[in-house]
Amino acid sequence: MEALTGLSVVVIVVVIFLLIIFFYFVPIGLYITAYFSGVKMRIFRDLIGMRLRKVSPQVIVRNMISAAKADIHLESGLLEAHYLAGGNVTKVVNALISANKANLDLQFQKAAAIDLAGRDVLEAVKMSVLPKVIETPMVAAVAKDGIQLKAIARITVRANLERLVGGATEATILARVGEGIVSTIGSSKSHKEVLENPDNISKVVLSKGLDAGTAFEILSIDIADVDVGTNIGAILQADQAEADLKVARAKAEERRAAAVALEQEMNAEVARMRAKVVEAEAEIPRAIAEAFRNGNLGVMDYYNLKNIQADTDMRASIAKPTEKKEKDKNG
Repeated sequence: MEALTGLSVVVIVVVIFLLIIFFYFVPIGLYITAYFSGVKMRIFRDLIGMRLRKVSPQVIVRNMISAAKADIHLESGLLEAHYLAGGNVTKVVNALISANKANLDLQFQKAAAIDLAGRDVLEAVKMSVLPKVIETPMVAAVAKDGIQLKAIARITVRANLERLVGGATEATILARVGEGIVSTIGSSKSHKEVLENPDNISKVVLSKGLDAGTAFEILSIDIADVDVGTNIGAILQADQAEADLKVARAKAEERRAAAVALEQEMNAEVARMRAKVVEAEAEIPRAIAEAFRNGNLGVMDYYNLKNIQADTDMRASIAKPTEKKEKDKNG
């Protein structure tokens, strides 16, 4: 009797285990839900096959039911392929439902490609219906009169589903709009023109087609704020004047150094000439002595020479005070 009881317990455990395995591989409840929702699923080929292919039947069937209720007919094979590729089946189906309700032309292949590209396809559909406003950081630019202006713009964009795969992101839109603002302000003759008509910036920037190659369509560009910055022109002129002054000082110093060098060279030349004169004067006594020995110079000739020299020295001593007085007057 005890052996029979033990055998019964083992049989019950085995039956329960087999039932768990059966209902795991054969989701009867999910099949019934799909049947009454109008989604045709085959137990062995579809539901059990999903288990064997390591695909969650709950995810596939429930999303097919949601699509069917929105009058969107999807094949289970497409959803399975997207699931196995690592995509988010639920977001793709919800994006298709939202696009269908908003009368947007979005096919499953496009939505799956957007999702596999790493973008939020559901958020993209929502942005197509409800545009998003992006605010640029403060952009500084200088008008032709040298006055700096600082502007902030608000860009209203809508997702372009056709260009969402491979299209540039919001950062590209912000960079292009900032470049357009700088170019428009820089081409203005006066900063007053920009302050009087800030909408001109929006019109010029919007006409450049800055959304080309991006995942968005620019609907409008509005200048939110424009502030006057520093006088860049005056600062540049002051810096240029300071630079010119330094150049002039350097050139003047160069001329002064050249003049000093020339003066020193002339003084050296004068010193050399004086040395030659002194050397020549030193030869005079020798020449006189030589003339005496050769008989070319007599005693009377020598005394006459001395008298002439004394007369020259006297005249020179008389002329020195007069030259000093004239120098004092001129000085």
